[in-house]
Amino acid sequence: MTLSQRLKDLAKSLKQELEVYRLVLKDKRTPWLARILLGSAVGYALMPFDLIPDFIPLIGHLDDLIIVPGLVFLALKLIPEAVVADARNRVALLSDSIKPEKPVNASSSSE
Repeated sequence: MTLSQRLKDLAKSLKQELEVYRLVLKDKRTPWLARILLGSAVGYALMPFDLIPDFIPLIGHLDDLIIVPGLVFLALKLIPEAVVADARNRVALLSDSIKPEKPVNASSSSE
């Protein structure tokens, strides 16, 4: 497997995970504390600035590697497994049902 293929697969799985988190946040069965933690994790990851600047050696980059996964881990522990499973199933069904269109060959058009 080439590096570009691995990066594409990683991007696809990250996109699917973010969609799972979005569905979990919208689900009424999700506890409020889990919503706060998961929403904070997504917000922190997408924030254009860091609370601890990256130019501070070691700690600046570690905050991204510890805070976001830690908040996601805690939130997922608080969310009932059925809610997460339902969200993952919905995302899997959506990704299976949306297939990219085949490109149209310009030379095959009849004029």
